[in-house]
Amino acid sequence: MSDKKQGVAAKVIGGVVTLVGVWAAQKAVASAWKMVSGHEPPHAEDDDDSRLAEVIGAAVLSSAMVALARVLATRGTAKFLS
Repeated sequence: MSDKKQGVAAKVIGGVVTLVGVWAAQKAVASAWKMVSGHEPPHAEDDDDSRLAEVIGAAVLSSAMVALARVLATRGTAKFLS
């Protein structure tokens, strides 16, 4: 496969794998949050009075899991295509 085609393939495969990884990370965070707290994590669209600490905690946990999923997807795709 030429370098140009491999670069395009890496971007497409990497994007798909990243989307799946991010989706799985969000589901894992929601499941863990519900198991620990007994309710769903707060969302931006929620009208209820979530405590600020709870909102910050959910944002930090979600961001960390999404960042980890992106790194693992990028590295895994690069390793798979090399």
